[in-house]
Amino acid sequence: MIKEALFYQKLPGKRVRCDLCRIRCNIAPGMRGLCGVRENRDGVLYTLVYGKPIALNVDPIEKKPLFHFLPGSRAFSIATVGCNFHCDFCQNWDISQLGRNGRIEGYDVPPEKVVELAEEYSCQVVAYTYTEPVIFYEYAKDTAALAVRKGMKNVFITNGYITEEALRDIRPYLHGVNIDLKGWSERYYRKIIGARLSEVLDSLRLHRKLGIWLEVTTLIVPGWNDSEKDIREIARFVRDELGDWTPWHISRFYPHYKMRNYPPTPISVLEMAYEIGKEEGLKYVYLGNVPGHKGENTYCPNCGRLVIGRVGFSITEYHLDEEGRCQYCGYKIHGVFH
Repeated sequence: MIKEALFYQKLPGKRVRCDLCRIRCNIAPGMRGLCGVRENRDGVLYTLVYGKPIALNVDPIEKKPLFHFLPGSRAFSIATVGCNFHCDFCQNWDISQLGRNGRIEGYDVPPEKVVELAEEYSCQVVAYTYTEPVIFYEYAKDTAALAVRKGMKNVFITNGYITEEALRDIRPYLHGVNIDLKGWSERYYRKIIGARLSEVLDSLRLHRKLGIWLEVTTLIVPGWNDSEKDIREIARFVRDELGDWTPWHISRFYPHYKMRNYPPTPISVLEMAYEIGKEEGLKYVYLGNVPGHKGENTYCPNCGRLVIGRVGFSITEYHLDEEGRCQYCGYKIHGVFH
């Protein structure tokens, strides 16, 4: 199914400018935007992936990763092909980069069916994830609106490149996000990812301003963003610009896509980053892709006791009341708990 896109401007010569993401592609007739799934047909911009997911799964919310958003809940996860970034390390490159080859693949699952399936599998959350939810915005927005009517919540797992106008538009239906802050240098963002760091930082600030629950993930890639200086700068940005209560997930890199010749991130580097986050005053720092490490757990910032124990994506201990207060000292853990 194709559908006329939201957020675009018609230009002379039947060109269009897409205003959905911060790249703002200027697209000639018969061509597609950088994401590969938005096409100019005779001066009208269309989304080619409406109701066409390539992936549908039931996941623990912790897999997103979202550790402070309805812990232990089930998320009905959907994605279409396509992405506005071209990260050389992408673990889902086989679907995220598919649209760039001109291929649109997927199943026919309209928004109503997504919500029906989420109900059938007892999911409290619909997660727009795996690729980049912004490039299937129209599909996500219509699904999210239906999910809210059924009492569910919606989360984006995103690179943070949505424009302000698009984010404000979907805000009534969007309850939580995990945004990748992939590094701390413009060179890294431009060469390895195909974006601008400054735009991601602005987007993070905007999400915080709009009151959307926010968690941040940084994948540590050896030789690119693993210096103590860069890691400390990221921790300080999270603390000073987003708040020291913002969960920061430090994730281990494994060889993927165009970076198969790189080694996995050493555990020692991840542990250094974890300690830096704590030194800089962040209340909730986590290690990802290291199952069984203490860095997966949530500790009360007030009394220091373990309040949520995790192994992988499973919760093994839970010591919070229904409002998210520590059962030992009564401290209110930051997050969305109902």
